Amino acid sequence: MTRALIVIDMQRGFDDLEFWGPTANPECEANVAVLTAAWMASGDPIIVVRHDSVSPGSPLHPGNPGNALVDSVAAVQPDLFVTKNVNSAFYGDHDLHVWLSAGGISELVVCGIQTNMCVETTARMAGNLGYDVTVALDATRTFDLRADVAGLGVVTRTASELMATTALDLQGGGFARIATTSELTGA
Repeated sequence: MTRALIVIDMQRGFDDLEFWGPTANPECEANVAVLTAAWMASGDPIIVVRHDSVSPGSPLHPGNPGNALVDSVAAVQPDLFVTKNVNSAFYGDHDLHVWLSAGGISELVVCGIQTNMCVETTARMAGNLGYDVTVALDATRTFDLRADVAGLGVVTRTASELMATTALDLQGGGFARIATTSELTGA
C-alpha cells in the first residue's frame, strides 16, 4: 500500500451557513462518500482529520455539536484519526508525516473542507514533503471570503472563484494534481 486518502474536516459545523456564508459544490459530501467507499473496497488506508477549533464561538469547537463528523465520514473506520487546530493536517495529534513514512505511503489523495484553507494547506505541505499529491476538487467545498487587505482594500471572492484559484495554485505551482472523484475511482 503506497497511497492513502486524507479526508479533511468533514464536520457538521460547516453546514451552518449563517456562520460561514455562501458555499459552493453541494456534491462535496456525496463525492467524499464515493471516495471513502472506493478506498475501503481497495483496502488502501484512510486518514480522517477533524478540526478542533480553539475558539469557543466556532461551530467546530469540541464543545459544540458542529464539531462532529458528518454521518458518511463518521461511519468510516479510519486507519488514522488526526485532530488539529490549525490549517494543516501535518500539525495535529497524531503526527501524519511520521505515520505515512512508517507505512511507506508516498501517494496522497486529499478531499474535504475548506478547499482554500485546510485542504490547500495540507496539499501544499504534502507536496513540499515529497508526497505525490492529488486533490479531488469535486470532493471539496469552501465559502465566500471577504477581507480588508492592506494596500488592496476590501477584497471579495466567491466560493467558486476560491475553488478555481486553489486548483490553479496547487496544479500550476506543482504542489498537486487536480482530479475528479470519477477519475480517481473509475466510476
